[in-house]
Amino acid sequence: MRTEDGYFISKCLNGDPAAFGFLVDKYKACVYALAYARLRNFHDAEDATQDVFLTAYRKLNTLKRYDNFRAWLYSITSNHCKMLLRSQANRPDRDFMEDQSPEVIDNPSIDSHRESLANEMLNDLTEMLNQALKSLPEIYHQVLALRYLGGMSNDEIAEFLGISPVAIRQRLSRARAELKEGMLAMMSRTYEQKRLPVSFTFRIVEMVKQIRVQPISMTKGLSLGLSLTAGIIAIVFGIGQHLNLANPLEALTGYTSSSESKVLKVGEFPVDMLEVSNISVLSNNHGNGDGLGSEIPSLQNALFMSPQAGDTWTKKADMPTARCELSAGVVNGKIYVIGGYGDKGVLPTVEEYDPVTDTWTQKADMPTARCFLSASSVNGKIYAIGGANNDVLSTVEEYDPVKDIWTRKADMPTARDWLSVSSVDGKIYAIGGLMWNPLHHLSTVEEYDPMTNSWKRKADLPRRIHTLSTSVVNGKIYAIGGVDNAVLLSTVYEYDPMKNTWTQKADMLTPRWKLCTSTVNGRIYAIGGTSDFDDRNILSTVEEYDPDADKWTKRTDMPTPREACISGAVNGKIYVIGGYDQNAWTFFSAVEEYDTGFAGESVQPKGKLPTTWGDVRTAISK
Repeated sequence: MRTEDGYFISKCLNGDPAAFGFLVDKYKACVYALAYARLRNFHDAEDATQDVFLTAYRKLNTLKRYDNFRAWLYSITSNHCKMLLRSQANRPDRDFMEDQSPEVIDNPSIDSHRESLANEMLNDLTEMLNQALKSLPEIYHQVLALRYLGGMSNDEIAEFLGISPVAIRQRLSRARAELKEGMLAMMSRTYEQKRLPVSFTFRIVEMVKQIRVQPISMTKGLSLGLSLTAGIIAIVFGIGQHLNLANPLEALTGYTSSSESKVLKVGEFPVDMLEVSNISVLSNNHGNGDGLGSEIPSLQNALFMSPQAGDTWTKKADMPTARCELSAGVVNGKIYVIGGYGDKGVLPTVEEYDPVTDTWTQKADMPTARCFLSASSVNGKIYAIGGANNDVLSTVEEYDPVKDIWTRKADMPTARDWLSVSSVDGKIYAIGGLMWNPLHHLSTVEEYDPMTNSWKRKADLPRRIHTLSTSVVNGKIYAIGGVDNAVLLSTVYEYDPMKNTWTQKADMLTPRWKLCTSTVNGRIYAIGGTSDFDDRNILSTVEEYDPDADKWTKRTDMPTPREACISGAVNGKIYVIGGYDQNAWTFFSAVEEYDTGFAGESVQPKGKLPTTWGDVRTAISK
């Protein structure tokens, strides 16, 4: 049984309201859908969803079994919707019904409300039908119009058009099938456009920060039996120095194992107790500081310690601030990790990684805290572009690593997040992304010239894509993967800035979004991401693209599967940094180095990222 609900509820009740964001992100879609099914109105459903989570936060200390949080939310949502419908039925105008005519009394306000909702839904369906009909080939649209608008029989249509009744029946059958598919596609697009805005989770987190909840003891829900069990486990498996008995969930959730996991139900917390084998485990924030667990190396850790060159991975020093939805730029052989989202929410944090010394240094914060941004390096400066922090941004800020200072620059014309940026010949190209109000996927490409501090519109992407990643080879930009509406992409588009044209290239082997890419020796390496819209199938996949041959090749998997990470290339090696795993509700501080086999080659490193919280979160990396 999963235990992350209990873990985050415990953090909330012990003074960390930001942890509630994980619960909001995890359940907001199902609460919103249930509210819409009851209320039949998207605006009312969004308001109800907000009220449900605020109510849940206020009453967290009344929840007796943390693993029942989902069912508890369902109950709150159901009751809240019933109250809303009842209040609509008991509007103040009903107090004056005695003075109304019988015709008015026979049509109370609740019926009027239902009629209004019905009309709204009918209008939506009519619009979807019109759009679906427009997409039909003329011969199919024609027979449908004659049959249903003209009221003609199949034989009459056949005689009218001068073709056989059999042909008419076939056309009608095909027309109905295509119309059904078109309606379903339109419904899918409509629902996607009506999803909760990306800012919803952040809005709730900011609101609950103003609400005081009754704190609990750090050992709430831990019986003597569980405390004793935890102590025995610590002794038997030799992890006493890493296990915090006051909060065993925090300690245990930092460890993963390839061995079987079982659940011990004791007290109010169902805790995952691991059957630990003699193979060590990889840890994000625990252990002896080198990211490794026990002393005996597993096959995975052996990979880290192997001295092989080429197509191999090595564990490096963890980033100080665990986060995802971040971005990065590379200057003078050092990687500057910028912004993102972590335990403390949206971050302005900037940290410098030196691959030579394998050390991290804190740098000046970015003026605008944000995530879902993208960054690129030009002439020794890093430009952080777009992103989000309660609202989608057009902000551009320049970082000078030598002076360790930030400077505000001309805003990007199109405010957006989940974009990807790359630089060619001293100019930066902002590609794709997402707008919030209204929710709109973008094919927009805009060019920024740091010398003149000005923007120009360029040729659009062939399709509207967000959470893609871009990299540069020989003066051309390659836009890889991402999402177009409800379609997960493996597409690769090549942009030639000189000609201002786009060309489609060979598809990536694995469709995915929230991936990162880097270029080494004329090859592009696509790393990590997720291959479904629920962010459950987190990838460790690495694929190499050769633009000259227009061919993809599978490479050795990254040791730690993750999405919403960033990558930067220095001296023929790629460094994958940070990221997120929604299955474990974990922000990563892990850094893993990939040896491409071209160490010492002159490379053009990059870093970028658009990302999200779980549904909509995502992150673009360079």
